[in-house]
Amino acid sequence: MKLLRLARILTVGLRFGLEEFFLGHERVRPLRWLVRATLFWRPLTEPRGVRLRRALEALGPIFVKFGQMLSTRRDLVPLDIADELAQLQDRVPPFPSIQAIATLETAYKRPLAEVFAEFDATPVASASVAQVHFARLHDGTAAAVKVLRPGIAPVIAHDVSLLYAAAGLLEKLFADGKRLRPREVVAEFEKHLEDELDLIREAANCSQLRRNFKDSPLLLVPEVYWDYCDHDVMVMDRMDGIPVSQIERLRGSGVDIPKLAATGVEIFFTQVFRDGFFHADMHPGNILVRPGSEQYIALDFGIMGTLTEVDKQYLARNFLAFFRRDYKAVALAHLESGWVPADTRIDELEAAVRAVCEPVFDRPLKEISFGRVLLQLFQASRRFNVEIQPQLVLLQKTLLNIEGLGRQLDPELDLWKTAKPFLERWMNEQMGWRALVKNIQNEAPKWAALLPQLPRLAHQALNENRLGQLEAGLTLMLQQQHARNKWLGAIAGLLAVLVIMTLYFNLR
Repeated sequence: MKLLRLARILTVGLRFGLEEFFLGHERVRPLRWLVRATLFWRPLTEPRGVRLRRALEALGPIFVKFGQMLSTRRDLVPLDIADELAQLQDRVPPFPSIQAIATLETAYKRPLAEVFAEFDATPVASASVAQVHFARLHDGTAAAVKVLRPGIAPVIAHDVSLLYAAAGLLEKLFADGKRLRPREVVAEFEKHLEDELDLIREAANCSQLRRNFKDSPLLLVPEVYWDYCDHDVMVMDRMDGIPVSQIERLRGSGVDIPKLAATGVEIFFTQVFRDGFFHADMHPGNILVRPGSEQYIALDFGIMGTLTEVDKQYLARNFLAFFRRDYKAVALAHLESGWVPADTRIDELEAAVRAVCEPVFDRPLKEISFGRVLLQLFQASRRFNVEIQPQLVLLQKTLLNIEGLGRQLDPELDLWKTAKPFLERWMNEQMGWRALVKNIQNEAPKWAALLPQLPRLAHQALNENRLGQLEAGLTLMLQQQHARNKWLGAIAGLLAVLVIMTLYFNLR
């Protein structure tokens, strides 16, 4: 099976001329003439980015999804290819409805008519690993039913193993291969794919995000109906709204478009810095807007990102330093986080960051290409051997989604001015006197439990230290006696054991 899949990938790759990505390297360049002579009949008139995108589409949904993620890694691919891969659509052909019904009846162990009062066999959305049908529960509740693609798990396993092989080649063939850590990028991709294959996990993600934004005017998250959920099935409240990409419909319903764009930025930074738990697939297909309001509706919770407290602190420091144009603080944050080697010259890193970022300030979003800014930062990172952080891949991807969404809604949006007050407020809460009071409140129960035990723990530590000193002294005496007289040494050893045992039991 794996060999057949590999043969299929090689065939598609040769048909679209993808060998040029490898034959351009000096180690295999002599083979270029042989391949071109053998495959002279191919009409390769399209740019390489277009050919790569079409090849990924031909290889199926998993490669499409990988191409989408790769389009956000401007450190791994040239800008022309990244821009083309960003055009990959999330919608893929649906699988037959009869298979969806069979999956549901297997999960529920009863006929579908006993589970739902109504079930629309025509899917309303189809993605790489699942598709969605509308239904109605017997109590009249309108629901959305997400069903996993049958047989998708082994396909993913085979494709991911081949991606690992490609990552290994990348590490060996290219000078920057190890620094870019392609194996860890594939591992990150594999982890999130595994999460998407478990719809119980996605339902839990949905519930957590809904709890984080309970009664929020910013974001509406559907309720999960747990009695109907399984590893292959997720049932939730049906959300009605206007797709965020339909701007004229939004205007017609009375939505304030500039305010909507600013709200999207606030939602992103709230999820990242307040909760450390963010929706990491925020493309327009996964976002609706409530008619007549600026409240977003989130859909599809298979890919969620998480950040540790350390990650949040360093990210917030970097963002604020960027907004304040304090490039030395950016360089110091990278050094303290371990993202650059300890011997890096701060002044040189500061100058490199300034050269990239200074030109983009005080401009509306329509005049700024964040893709180009990121590319320039990654190019600068090669000079300083910056370690790519795999845990931040999803954050980079989501930030680019936010850029695209903001550019689509309001080209005049100033992302810097919109985000800066939020981050300053968050940093004050994390590092000011409010943070001190909050931390004391959080730690007080632990201190209350530990305080009464301190005398006993101190006494125990002192006793253990006294025993250790006695054992060391008696061991030294034993060695000296053994050197003088074997029999006297044996007697001293016996006495030492008796003394230690007596002291031990007395001290207890």
